[in-house]
Amino acid sequence: MLSSMMHQQLTIGSLIEHAGRYHGETAVVSVETNGEMSHSNWRTVYDNSRRLASALFKLGLKSGDRAATIAWNNRRHLEIYFGVASSGLVCHTINPRLFPEQIVYIINHAEDQVLFVDRTFLPIVEKLRDQLNSLKAVVLMGPRDDEASKVIDGLLFYDELLDSGDAEFDWPEIDENQPSSLCYTSGTTGNPKGVLYTHRSTVLHTMGGNQPDGLALSASDTVMPVVPMFHANAWGVPYIAAAVGCKLVLPGPGLDGPSLVKLIDGESVTLALGVPTIWQGLLIALDAAGSKAESLKRTVVGGSALPPSMIPIFRDRYGVDLVHAWGMTETSPLGTLNQLLQKHQVLDAQQQAILRLGQGRPPFGVELRLVDDDGGPVPQDGQAQGNLQIRGHWIVDTYFHAGETALTDDGWFDTGDVATLDPDGYMIIHDRSKDIIKSGGEWISTVELENIAISHPDVANAAVCAARHEKWDERPILIVVKAGGKDLSEGDLLAHFDGKIARWQLPDKVIFVDELPIGGTGKVLKNRLREQFGDILVS
Repeated sequence: MLSSMMHQQLTIGSLIEHAGRYHGETAVVSVETNGEMSHSNWRTVYDNSRRLASALFKLGLKSGDRAATIAWNNRRHLEIYFGVASSGLVCHTINPRLFPEQIVYIINHAEDQVLFVDRTFLPIVEKLRDQLNSLKAVVLMGPRDDEASKVIDGLLFYDELLDSGDAEFDWPEIDENQPSSLCYTSGTTGNPKGVLYTHRSTVLHTMGGNQPDGLALSASDTVMPVVPMFHANAWGVPYIAAAVGCKLVLPGPGLDGPSLVKLIDGESVTLALGVPTIWQGLLIALDAAGSKAESLKRTVVGGSALPPSMIPIFRDRYGVDLVHAWGMTETSPLGTLNQLLQKHQVLDAQQQAILRLGQGRPPFGVELRLVDDDGGPVPQDGQAQGNLQIRGHWIVDTYFHAGETALTDDGWFDTGDVATLDPDGYMIIHDRSKDIIKSGGEWISTVELENIAISHPDVANAAVCAARHEKWDERPILIVVKAGGKDLSEGDLLAHFDGKIARWQLPDKVIFVDELPIGGTGKVLKNRLREQFGDILVS
């Protein structure tokens, strides 16, 4: 052998150990469930995560066991993230917005041994406790609470559990291919599916996702993940923040615009991440407060399609770069980020803004391709639409307890999206394959129609779905929530589409509703809309 290089396992424990050792004094700010502010730092998070791991082993948990959370973005949740995974256990984050029967299903399917719960969600656990077969303990995330003790028999308390742990606990030796965390899909059709991440996939996602053309976080940043920690690991932000040692602001339960403005200005947030509806509320609150959000430099938007009107507002009014991203629970979740290439720097702001409307290009570590319905290749020319597939270091292989692969015969994961790819790898999602409308043999993108509708100043939210049609098979209908107090007619809204799409793509009908059905991850449940309005055009 000529020579060799040192080998160390890629583990989540190494991330929090790095943060505690080299960025120990950097602040971790948390809004607690009761609305109070909590100030901690990376050294305390590191120390507490070790105490927690020690305490869980004293409860009888063993390597590979699942410890679940139903919690907001807060300091204790962060400690659970690292304490559970770094000790060889599996951190299973549960979306509290799922239907009760889905929560019961995934806890039993995951065979969770311990459930950590924020005070807000205690009524959910109280209602479902008798159906949760595998749980050995329920832990309230806070100090002793005698009132809560009356709600759930044998309830434990996080702060007391932490006190029982060993401050000198050392992480056990862990193989990087061991599981680290578990997330379930939203399960809009059928039961939710579990995606089991490994230490290796998570650390590679952390490094790949934080390149200069990725999230580009550094130790000098203050990052606020508004995306919930119960949704796809908060897009990997807790791990990336630990890796670089930046200041972390966890917003707790208050995700309304005024609360976020207060945090952005009060904590000098430089980067925030969330879904489009969050930023719509933030823009309204910034205007009402007269705030310029002077510290904020970038926002990352994902989860659903970005309304085009947001980009110039953030850019011109607040000097904030709005970055579009795409991913799924099955992709850890980062699949693409929309950062410009060198050749795009000579373009004017309007031309750059057009490029930024899409979901962007993949970082090193993942690959994208398009195929037709028969699995044949689709040209990567920016025009031809095809079924989007992905593969890479942090992409699902097999769903938890599923037994069979989730991949195609040649090893790609089918995302269920219909998209285009250009020669540089820039991807634009045109629809979900189950949502795209085929009218008279021609495709109509519901996403494009929704973006136009939402750009109308009198529209608060909008969704497009297919309705059955006797002649054209399917036609688009537009379901709209009006902005507060606005008097908007069907004719006025349809006129807003003039010149923006071909006439044959214009929705056949506009339906005004008080609210849209929203699922556990904040997305519109179009299956519900199709059930309710699918026959509205049939005579």
